[in-house]
Amino acid sequence: MARKGLLESNQRKKNLVADYARKRKELKIQIMDRDSSVEQRFEASIKLAKMPRSSSKVRVRNRCAETGRPRGVYRFCGLSRVVLRQMAVHAFLPGIRRSSW
Repeated sequence: MARKGLLESNQRKKNLVADYARKRKELKIQIMDRDSSVEQRFEASIKLAKMPRSSSKVRVRNRCAETGRPRGVYRFCGLSRVVLRQMAVHAFLPGIRRSSW
């Protein structure tokens, strides 16, 4: 189980990303717009740089929904490989079987 502080920190980052997503997207569109002047694009890039760092999507860590484990997390179910295997063994996941040969 992950430390509670790490889970809370990651949740705060997720909330920041959700709050600033629209504004960041608009600024990035302004920066990439070749029709606008250089000054406008530069001003938009400065505004983007002044936003909180944790409002960027890359700052959020994928964690297991069950244990909070940061590594080996499958995107399609949000579980780590360890928990996924345990749930598959106990038949909690329909359609997934543990391989054996």
